[in-house]
Amino acid sequence: MSELLKQEREIVVPGEEIVRSMEFLPGRNVFREGESILAKKIGLVSLDHRVVSVIPLASPYIPREGDMVIGRVIDIQNNGWVVDIEAPHDAFLPLAGVREYIDTRRVSLTKFYNIDDYIYAKVSALQGKSVYLSMQDIKAKKFRGGRLVKVNPAKIPRLIGKQGSMINLIKDRTGCRINAGQNGYIWLDGEQMDYCLKVFDIIEKEAASEGLTDRIALFLEKVKPKESPDSSEEMVEVEEMDREVDS
Repeated sequence: MSELLKQEREIVVPGEEIVRSMEFLPGRNVFREGESILAKKIGLVSLDHRVVSVIPLASPYIPREGDMVIGRVIDIQNNGWVVDIEAPHDAFLPLAGVREYIDTRRVSLTKFYNIDDYIYAKVSALQGKSVYLSMQDIKAKKFRGGRLVKVNPAKIPRLIGKQGSMINLIKDRTGCRINAGQNGYIWLDGEQMDYCLKVFDIIEKEAASEGLTDRIALFLEKVKPKESPDSSEEMVEVEEMDREVDS
């Protein structure tokens, strides 16, 4: 007999029992003990069909293969770029990780990415403490203009929402372009950025509360959306972003 002891988005502490059943599978930040699944960290219960996970309330960013991250170029080497992604170790974008063929004998790497450029890249590989990035993903880009915001990486799944519901709501109501990195950086551009910043602040402070999406929708009703020039290009990559940050 299945017994679900905690509900979706309910707060749990380490060792607290979430479900007592072999029909459920342990996901991130939980462990199985006999027939029970228990929390490893303080966080919010997340139920994805029969997979039980915990979204940490506070957590540093630990890179995982496939993550989309926002990083700043901090050094240029002969064979690529060193990128700060706010992780325990800097990441590296090799020449093989860009879409273009680059002949380093004829062109400077600064033509592509220079010091202090911000990029949206995919974590392509992890080898020990080394983190490798790729710009070959269709979503990858170099940012021009706009504004960067930093939030707790553990709050990114809540900002995205299930199936991208929250971030799509913000985009639709404000007309802003938004890219969210699993490492806690958010890039946005548009005429209604101030509303986005207020929403991000609400989400970060009230991530654990019930009915947050409805409250955000009510708050955004006062916004008169203004079409972003590239809004049709910006779709939420749910398969990449709608998952918990795990350390």
